[in-house]
Amino acid sequence: MAKAPAPSEIDWQNLGFEYMDLPYRFLAHYKDGKWDDGTLTEDATLHISEGSTGLHYGQADFEGLKAYRTKNGDIQLFRPDQNAARMQKSCERLLMPAFPTDKFINAVKSVVKANADYVPPYGTGGTLYLRPLMIGVGGNIGVHPAPEYLFTVFAMPVGAYYKGGVKPTNFTTSYYDRAAPHGTGQSKVGGNYGGSLLPGDEAHKAGFSDVIYLDPATHTKIEEAGSANFFGVTKDNEFVTPKSDSILPSITKYSLLYLAEHNLGMKPVQGDVFIDDLDRFTEAGAMGTAAVIAPIGGIEYKDQLHVFYSETEVGPVTQKLYDTLTGIQFGDVEAPEGWIQKVEL
Repeated sequence: MAKAPAPSEIDWQNLGFEYMDLPYRFLAHYKDGKWDDGTLTEDATLHISEGSTGLHYGQADFEGLKAYRTKNGDIQLFRPDQNAARMQKSCERLLMPAFPTDKFINAVKSVVKANADYVPPYGTGGTLYLRPLMIGVGGNIGVHPAPEYLFTVFAMPVGAYYKGGVKPTNFTTSYYDRAAPHGTGQSKVGGNYGGSLLPGDEAHKAGFSDVIYLDPATHTKIEEAGSANFFGVTKDNEFVTPKSDSILPSITKYSLLYLAEHNLGMKPVQGDVFIDDLDRFTEAGAMGTAAVIAPIGGIEYKDQLHVFYSETEVGPVTQKLYDTLTGIQFGDVEAPEGWIQKVEL
């Protein structure tokens, strides 16, 4: 596996979203009922037993967050405590040991600090993407929780999701289900994503950005937009997101619900979003860590394309929300209390 190029050799303006083997990552082991202190390591390879439950039975979960370079050269994190809490809920669902919040944040900060030269410069739109990961390991073949676990955090610089500005794309509905009722849809676990590869691939081949997943019980309500949460803006100045036990609790979603209400004076609503009632929305989008907001130009349903604001231009509310949240993340807009944590270099 090739090591990452030196920071001086990276074209910061043209980064993609690809794995890069940076110098350092964090690794901790759980054994005999407790986590060790963990350490930074230069070894990018996980050494695990062939009997690991993470390989056979999907006992694995992960997170995704970013470190941002501010105008004055500082590095900051956006709500890492929420990532820690969400991972703990995922662990609870899979009978995995929780990694404590303070240790989670310290691990993330240690990886950012050790790889600080790889945090893209302010103004490029790039960030340092961080991937906390936990897997069940050890010799095991029965269908039961693993005897041991690994927790790691690795990182890579990634480019701005949109080259040349935010752009709307079209989505299509699918008869595939992302999650089962009372299943693991609310958890950030590997199996949810493995099952999405085929419908996503079919959508791409048909010329769409991704899939709109409907509720698995009735196929009448929008649940998720690809691997992101869905939102719609109504004529009555409401910011609406679907409500379901199968939806991943997006940190970006809850941040935008707050900002829509407190910064834009909108009414935040979590409720049913029926696929045959899209006329209520003047704008729509998907929201998550990678893109922040991916504006949805239109949704295809039963061979009909319903267009929201425009297939080529971003709606004004969507743009304002995007600018506000990214402004907070990069330190240009004042953040609500507790949302930003500095990385001491």
